[in-house]
Amino acid sequence: MTQTHVSLDFSGSDIASRRTAAVADFIAQARRLVPDPERATPEQLRAVATLLERLGTQRELFAAEHFPVSAQNPAQVYRLSEDAAGRYALYLSTGLPGKSQPPHDHTTWAIIAGVSGNERNVFLRRETTQDATRDSLTAERSVDVTPGVSVVLSPTDVHTIELIGDEPGLHLHFYGLAIDRLPGRVVFESLEGGTYRTFGPPKSIRHPVVSPQALKAALFDGEEIAVLDVRETGVFAHRHILFAASAPLWRLELLIDRLVPRRGTRIVLVDGDESLSHQAAAKLARLGWRNVSVLQGGTDGWAAAGFEIFSGTNVPSKAFGEVIEHEKHTPWITSDELQQRVARGDNIVVVDSRTPEEFAAFSLPFAHSLPGAELVYRIAEIAPDPETFVVVNCAGRTRSIVGAQTLIDAGIPNRVASLRNGTMDWLLTGRTLAHGRSATFPEPAPDTLAKARERAADVAQRAGVQRIDAAELARFEGEAQERSLYRFDVRTEQEYAAGHLPGWRWAPGGQLVQATDEYAAVRGARIVLADWDGVRALTTGAWLAQLGGYEVFLYTPPALPTLEIGAEPVRVLALHAPAPLVSPQQAQALLKAGTASVFDIDRRAAFEKKHIAGARFAVPDRLEALVAELPEAQTVLLHSPDGVLARSVAAELAARTGRDVRAIAGGTPAWVAADLPVAQGAEGVLTGDDDHWYSPYAHHDLELRNAGFQQYLDWELGLVAQLAREGTTGIRLLPAAG
Repeated sequence: MTQTHVSLDFSGSDIASRRTAAVADFIAQARRLVPDPERATPEQLRAVATLLERLGTQRELFAAEHFPVSAQNPAQVYRLSEDAAGRYALYLSTGLPGKSQPPHDHTTWAIIAGVSGNERNVFLRRETTQDATRDSLTAERSVDVTPGVSVVLSPTDVHTIELIGDEPGLHLHFYGLAIDRLPGRVVFESLEGGTYRTFGPPKSIRHPVVSPQALKAALFDGEEIAVLDVRETGVFAHRHILFAASAPLWRLELLIDRLVPRRGTRIVLVDGDESLSHQAAAKLARLGWRNVSVLQGGTDGWAAAGFEIFSGTNVPSKAFGEVIEHEKHTPWITSDELQQRVARGDNIVVVDSRTPEEFAAFSLPFAHSLPGAELVYRIAEIAPDPETFVVVNCAGRTRSIVGAQTLIDAGIPNRVASLRNGTMDWLLTGRTLAHGRSATFPEPAPDTLAKARERAADVAQRAGVQRIDAAELARFEGEAQERSLYRFDVRTEQEYAAGHLPGWRWAPGGQLVQATDEYAAVRGARIVLADWDGVRALTTGAWLAQLGGYEVFLYTPPALPTLEIGAEPVRVLALHAPAPLVSPQQAQALLKAGTASVFDIDRRAAFEKKHIAGARFAVPDRLEALVAELPEAQTVLLHSPDGVLARSVAAELAARTGRDVRAIAGGTPAWVAADLPVAQGAEGVLTGDDDHWYSPYAHHDLELRNAGFQQYLDWELGLVAQLAREGTTGIRLLPAAG
């Protein structure tokens, strides 16, 4: 199962990336020539038309397989570029011979240039008649737009188009304003004119597609790529591609800047069947991400091509854990053996490698909290005797295995094993857990810290993790527009909040390895870890290097660094005007008066623990349909525990529906602080588990819980065989120290 390391060469040679670069260059030049699209002159537009002609002659950039048409879909418009305000909108219009449009105007300027085929444009003079609802049209000239030919239309020009000849047509259409933002366009009943009506945009504006076979190859072609699944996380978890990261459509404004920080990164969007991905592509294009394609047919198409489908969350990391145990034969003990050893007072220490929050929720009664990145750093304080047997546990399997192997690879003198199947097995064998225990971490003494540094440095060096200095980091930061860069601080949350390097994100080391897809969606990116203590970043970096898919570096901050304090800031991008905020008291007054309905939209688990009395729970991508069922005069209130998601979703929902949509300020803490009524439980949940992968720990019924545990363990144990069917994964495990 160990894979050959794939070298990374970022030459930007794939067609999508070359097309993106060419389009970006055209748009930049067009902006310089037409700095104000609302006041474009004929001379400016003719200069832009020459540039568009040149772009169209690069026919290899517009491969037909990326812009398909068929007998079932003989004409299609594909978006290539557009800014947040809808300006400088570039499309590729495709069609089979015979495709035509009746006489219409644009209400903005437009330029058309040929890529392939012949699009005949007939220009007509429009004259008003005595009947205000009818105008007459007279043909004045026609232009056959072929490769190297263009036409320029003013906002009032009326024309027809028709693809003539036997060749399918691909034509670039460049507009001052996006065609779905032009409500005043009209279309006439005939070439002679007559009555006219509003001419709406195409029923669907799509985006370049990539076939399953092409995506499969692209995942290991040596260039950066991010595969984003835009369905809600629970839907994604049931059926997805191995290397896809969950990035739900309605949460993109909160997630995309962190998941894919470089705007030029090659992105492929995935859903079940292409029903959501083109909406997401439009959003990303308007937010500034330029190189966006859609997987043709979604996961259905991927499966139909014979490729492997996975279920679950954080699958690359969990599969990694299974490969570690399979390849390195990580030792384990059962719950029965652990209970016997603890009962008879053996020299044994159990460390829980999950997060402090997870440890507080439930733990083995005698376990110590020691999250993954802290293991090598602090284990000598918890198990100073080299004869102590160290057992690592988690809720299931992955962090038990990775944690145990971390200590083994580091060469600690103790015997080490993982608890087989973690607390799931502990419960399956009839035992109980403790709840509400707090996590306290011992600080390493100077002598034990020195030894931990030696061990961590040895593993990191063998894994190929590279150190960089301030000059190299500055170079990476300067190249961040050409090569994706993530900078992570892997210490505890308290240490991060007390002072971290400006702009660096917090990613506790164990979780960064456990859930890499939630932090760094770009395969092939650079990851730089801040090395404050000589242990935790090295341990984390060694595992990331073995997981594969990234280039991993360590940076030691200066002795007197400039620091930021506090939590990592949340950056929310916006496409729409902010939604109005209402205070909890105002919201309660609207609810009491019966003039509003409230939806909680973040996570079902949080909703069931505590929510606004009378609220219903729905994932954001189902809101549009649910709101349509409400009386038109009803105000829609959106709530999320932090208040941030609610405001972002409210802005989009209002733009899509035209409804009065407001967000409740301050989230759950503000509602509780106002002493307003709350409720608990699943009543009011409208969208099942669409938002998350349902944990068997949440079952109150023991039979259901235990069946869920067994199903989960069987799934995780089956990942090694799934990886074998998947093929190349990039995993590159260290050989045993010799």
